[in-house]
Amino acid sequence: MYQEILYEVDEPVAVVTMNRPASLNAFTALMLAEVRHALAEAERDERVVGIVLTGAGRGFCAGMDMNALNTMSASGGEREAEDLSHLAANPGNPDMGDNFAHIYDHLLGLRKPLIAAVNGAAAGLGMSYALLADLRFVEKTAKFTTAFSARGLVAEHGMSWILPRLLGPAKALDILWTARRIAGEEAVAMGLGDRLCETGESVDDAKEYVRQLAATAAPLSLMIMKQQVYKHIDMPIGPAMDETERLMDESLVRPDFREGVRSFMEKRPPNFDRVKVG
Repeated sequence: MYQEILYEVDEPVAVVTMNRPASLNAFTALMLAEVRHALAEAERDERVVGIVLTGAGRGFCAGMDMNALNTMSASGGEREAEDLSHLAANPGNPDMGDNFAHIYDHLLGLRKPLIAAVNGAAAGLGMSYALLADLRFVEKTAKFTTAFSARGLVAEHGMSWILPRLLGPAKALDILWTARRIAGEEAVAMGLGDRLCETGESVDDAKEYVRQLAATAAPLSLMIMKQQVYKHIDMPIGPAMDETERLMDESLVRPDFREGVRSFMEKRPPNFDRVKVG
């Protein structure tokens, strides 16, 4: 059903591949909608424990398509209207509140782990998508650039929120102001990436990571931990601790807790229930 992405499920992993390799997978309005729709599909699929987002060919995503940007600049900034109602997706995760229901930060509200397998250029909005994933598996040949200042733009798409949290204000401003290119090894060393991968191996490495999670961790625990981390990052410690105590009490009476203890005592792999959405 998709025109500009590929979607496949290899249990327990769903892989979403941005598929416009001739343009380094630059975003169109259609591809943005298809990515969001596919992520919602993966969220609802009980076979899926984690999701991998990557790009076809030699790029991850080069940001917005320059033809679309040219049209917007010629029309005074108005965005192209296109009927994408057939790709309407879940508007967000109500457990995360209104802060994680916007067009880009909904990535943080996904109920399942999201790993960006950065296999090449990640620029502008493409870099934002990589940074708003939970983890980044970065190939040595990957290159990051914010690009916004060179286009006369500001720090868009959540970049001003996520970059200081990953790197601190000074490094964030340096990257935003200069729009310099940051190669894979430097990106991992400075904290933009979480795993350094050989060329062509980021997707396989990310899929193996999800398989290990599926074999050892309760999917519901993964979901709740993700919610705790992103919600609590801006909360005072008191309310965060209060919510944690409530969540801990709830977890103690779930079947996952009994299964986790029994599997440990019986020296066998756990058999946890999968997350059910919708």
